Amino acid sequence: MIRWLIVVFLALVLINGLAPFLRRFGLGRLPGDFHFRLFGREWFIPLASTVLLSLLASLIARWL
Repeated sequence: MIRWLIVVFLALVLINGLAPFLRRFGLGRLPGDFHFRLFGREWFIPLASTVLLSLLASLIARWL
């Protein structure tokens, strides 16, 4: 259980770091990605993009 929590956390950190690059392809603007400002800082939670990238990664893993 802890292993999956760490994997999801690392995936969110990675996607958040690559957000400017991924926005060129439309990721980060899907209807499940949240942008909000809290405590003077802008936060980005890419839930729909994470699901889409996970689906893509699992399809690639099945073909390999």
